[in-house]
Amino acid sequence: MTISLSDAGKRFNRDWIFRHVNFQFHSGTSYAITGPNGSGKSTLLQVLSGGTMTNEGKISFTENGKEIPSENIYRHVSICAPYLEVIEEMTLLEFLAFHSGFKPFLPGFTHQRIVEILGLEKAANKQIRYYSSGMKQRVKLAQCILSDSAIVLLDEPCTNLDITGINLYHQLIAENAKDRLVLVSSNDEVEYRFCTEKININDYKS
Repeated sequence: MTISLSDAGKRFNRDWIFRHVNFQFHSGTSYAITGPNGSGKSTLLQVLSGGTMTNEGKISFTENGKEIPSENIYRHVSICAPYLEVIEEMTLLEFLAFHSGFKPFLPGFTHQRIVEILGLEKAANKQIRYYSSGMKQRVKLAQCILSDSAIVLLDEPCTNLDITGINLYHQLIAENAKDRLVLVSSNDEVEYRFCTEKININDYKS
């Protein structure tokens, strides 16, 4: 899987968030998008998800040299971000079953196994609205990283996590993302320390 940006730019009203981005992202590589708060990291990640259009330039998604139609990009992407929520009225097991109906999990990952990996066996049948913020973040990370998708997008992935949760995040990445295209939007090195490529959003200001 490859995501290609050609002279890509995004603006809100008259203010350019980034401009003239020429870059290719490839499967098997982990990329960090860095920069200060409010610099546009999340906006770039949303563009790379296919959910937000650029104002100039082009973005393309290709698999084995064949371009993926824009209406099918969502099938290849999973994302975890602070502005995306889980369905809190569901129990964890209900939520995992509901999610897998739209996007299956990686081979071998049953709903019960995911619950055990998250260490949430005692809360599996509890509505997610009663979870702590850290427990909810674990669920969001599992939903993203363990989905059977070629592209994994992570926006501030360690939000609300304690040291145990942070270790779980790195374990999920190490064991399940080696051959995938991973992008992490963050200004905290703890969240992207495994990334081999770094992009500073400030390098693409107009």
